[in-house]
Amino acid sequence: MKDRSNPLAPAWWKSFGFRCRNVIKDDSWVSIDMDASDQGSSDSGRDDEIFGATYEYEPPARLPRHPSAPSYVVAFRGTIPTNLGDLIHDIKIVYNTFSNSNRCDITHDEVEGLLQGGANSCTMWLAGHSLGASQALDVGRSMAEKGFNLPTFLFNPPQVSPAPAIYLLRPNEKAKMHLYATSSLLKVGLSKIVKSHEEHMEDLFKQLYVHDSDPICQGYVDYFEQRQLVQERFPSIGMSAMKLSYRDMFFSALNKDKERSHLLPSALLWENSRMDNDVENHPSKCTLLRKANRLKKRVLKAHSLEQWWKPDNELSLTKTQYNCPSA
Repeated sequence: MKDRSNPLAPAWWKSFGFRCRNVIKDDSWVSIDMDASDQGSSDSGRDDEIFGATYEYEPPARLPRHPSAPSYVVAFRGTIPTNLGDLIHDIKIVYNTFSNSNRCDITHDEVEGLLQGGANSCTMWLAGHSLGASQALDVGRSMAEKGFNLPTFLFNPPQVSPAPAIYLLRPNEKAKMHLYATSSLLKVGLSKIVKSHEEHMEDLFKQLYVHDSDPICQGYVDYFEQRQLVQERFPSIGMSAMKLSYRDMFFSALNKDKERSHLLPSALLWENSRMDNDVENHPSKCTLLRKANRLKKRVLKAHSLEQWWKPDNELSLTKTQYNCPSA
């Protein structure tokens, strides 16, 4: 996302008619450099401070403006494993304290500045991958509270959920239905002592892009599937359960009531189930190590941003529109 004097390749955003207007930095954390050979680099760490960028649509003068193109796209990157700030913000997502972070304050100021400068909900998009998806979702919800419904595109957004563990058990559809119904009934029972934050369930325009083998975002697939199945059989229970999560009920029991920004009223969910069989086996003779290494590589591929650059015909995509249940 950073402009360089001697780039190795043309900036990809230029091919879409965009220019990088501004980079968004957080210099409150230092980078952990795992490679000792980079310690002497004068540029070490500075790129890691950049967690987002604002792109402005400026097509070449000879070409007409694309009718559906936004004027601005504010995009956020995912986690860099060697960046201390990223790792701490990942932990904040787990504990649902991400919205109180310095990065969110910086992001809000950037987006609000664009909106005050003349941009509006029709001319600005938000996008992010992984950790960046949480960033985009947070600022999108914050702007919605101020009357700006910004189209938001979330790639492999993290969702803390027991779904990955449940999927390992490979339950059939009947077992899943019983599990979902029991879980929703339990949530409704607990909702008598835990506030549901219904007033903060803004209906935003969101598109989620997930892989069915990605444990980091499987929680969103489970969240929408569970809600729809329960809603069809027990409408009133489904309405109440969609506003609660076990994690937040746990914190509420500790008198640490928090926003439930990860609970979405509606969304267009794109789910990819394609997994190329080109994962090499580990050279170890230990069967357990080989299986663990193969699983790790599959998860990394399922969570990668690169998959979404492929044409649709190279993916196994299913599209499902989940709407907010009517009261």
